[in-house]
Amino acid sequence: MIVVTGAEGFIGSCLVAYLNAAGYNDLVLVDDFGHPERSRNLDNKQFTEKINRPAFFQWFSEHANRVQFVFHIGARTDTTDKNEQIFKELNLEFTKELWKACVKEGIALLYASSAATYGAGEHGYDDQEALLPLLKPLNPYGRSKNDFDNWAVLQKEKPYFWAGLKFFNVYGPNEYHKGRMASVVFHAFQQIQETGHVRLFRSHKSGIADGEQQRDFIYVKDLCDVCLYMMLNRKNSGIYNLGSGKARSFNDLAGAVFKAMALPAHIEYFDTPEDIRDTYQYFTEASMQRLRLAGYTKAFTSLEEGIKDYVGNYLAQHKIW
Repeated sequence: MIVVTGAEGFIGSCLVAYLNAAGYNDLVLVDDFGHPERSRNLDNKQFTEKINRPAFFQWFSEHANRVQFVFHIGARTDTTDKNEQIFKELNLEFTKELWKACVKEGIALLYASSAATYGAGEHGYDDQEALLPLLKPLNPYGRSKNDFDNWAVLQKEKPYFWAGLKFFNVYGPNEYHKGRMASVVFHAFQQIQETGHVRLFRSHKSGIADGEQQRDFIYVKDLCDVCLYMMLNRKNSGIYNLGSGKARSFNDLAGAVFKAMALPAHIEYFDTPEDIRDTYQYFTEASMQRLRLAGYTKAFTSLEEGIKDYVGNYLAQHKIW
């Protein structure tokens, strides 16, 4: 039996689809269920049981002997939310309790961290654990993830296998419900359908042209493959970056969406909203050496190929995965 938290959300539901495709159907799905805009993410998925988050730890204490692995994907992920308490409750304290439960029951744990922990990138994007205390995230979401990473590596008692994966800019199917927090690929597709053009943030930093802000974009199917690899190997515990390892510009992204839609590119630029301007990252690029040294050898999907698959097989058909 495998537990997946955040199972109704974007990445969680994609992981469920990936596990099903790999032959794993004895899944226990955990989330705050009942959101109609995202409930269809679980359509046609195979699983054993759904558990609402407030009831999870009681269920876990009664059924842990049947659980082989926990994927903790669930989290409060809105980077614009300033409510420190909600991040402390959902991202920090819940994950601590889950960690302790996995230690007690002898169960392996993989949890979602984030590239938001790197802040403005003043210390680079290296996932060496010695750098964790130096990082300065720019928002409560990033701080909550970094706080847990720091807490985890200091624990004397750890799950026999554990991994914290720092997700970079993830895009792909099943993010229809995310609104403002959906990927730029999703928003670009919607804008092109509605207006024929894409609007990107103008650069507010000297030396960086409009649309040339760069991020490490990773296709959600690659992310799921790494998660499965970690579950099957269960060695080399620790913190790992999970990006493509190659920064690409938003102009590149927009161009790839236009190409996938067989339309000429038309990009417009507008000022970055003031509420996020001071905390906006202009560059992220994951150092992927630790994951490679841990034995993961597959190539990551290029931005162009990932967008082609996402647009052609999901967005254009309004399908979930």
